[in-house]
Amino acid sequence: MGAIHKIGRRKTAVARVYVTEGKGQITVNKKDLAEYLTTSTLQYKVQQPFALTGTEGSYDVKVNVFGGGITGQAEAIRLAISRALCAINEEFRAILKPEGLLTRDPRMVERKKFGQKKARKRFQFSKR
Repeated sequence: MGAIHKIGRRKTAVARVYVTEGKGQITVNKKDLAEYLTTSTLQYKVQQPFALTGTEGSYDVKVNVFGGGITGQAEAIRLAISRALCAINEEFRAILKPEGLLTRDPRMVERKKFGQKKARKRFQFSKR
């Protein structure tokens, strides 16, 4: 098996993931996973597809991620890893799909409109 390349996106974060057979090493932007994503919640999010499919420690993952914040980046990585696992074994799809790991979250920041303070907030209205 060669390296499997998949892309995951969330808000403005884009993650490019390369999955190869290995010992479970996850590298994000040339740093270890624990060094890049410091909170245990975000580390869990990234490792969730492996935990659900029972493939922890069997694949090495190299990630290039940019844009957005760390939560968006972690969820983009999770989507890309889930897509890569489905490419490796089609049976994983039945496990990951009900958990919502193969769904691209479409929610984006609403744009600011002219004549307003923010996307929805208006300037103070004065009748007189």
